[in-house]
Amino acid sequence: MQLENVRPEDYAEMLDVWENSVRATHDFISEDDIAFFKPMIIEQAFPAVTLRCVKNEAGSIVGFVGVHDAKIEMLFILNEVRGQGVGKLLLRYAMEQLGATEVDVNEQNPQAVGFYQHMGFKIITRSPLDSMGKPFPILHMKLEG
Repeated sequence: MQLENVRPEDYAEMLDVWENSVRATHDFISEDDIAFFKPMIIEQAFPAVTLRCVKNEAGSIVGFVGVHDAKIEMLFILNEVRGQGVGKLLLRYAMEQLGATEVDVNEQNPQAVGFYQHMGFKIITRSPLDSMGKPFPILHMKLEG
């Protein structure tokens, strides 16, 4: 597996990774929510962040991270590769090379919360709604030290 820069041509494949990951870890999100977020992610979110992806030996994207202003805005990996170090590789790169020290995590995604805590982040504050005003509580986390 190798870390690579992202090109706009990669966005469609990354959106597939996002959807796969969301379906596996965000059981509180409905089909309507997925349909609502998909065009925003590809048209607005991807172009607004510094992106890096991990590709497998076959050249397929298996995970990606997006950082803006020292904040991890997105980190998604294919469900099939969870637990194989892809998330750690992406997070370490974001922290060490892109200066990321903050992340917002859905409170209803305990696996992600635990992952970031394991990697040194602590919960600073909580918001009852997400940035779109939807009732998905967000935990605002910051790197300790």
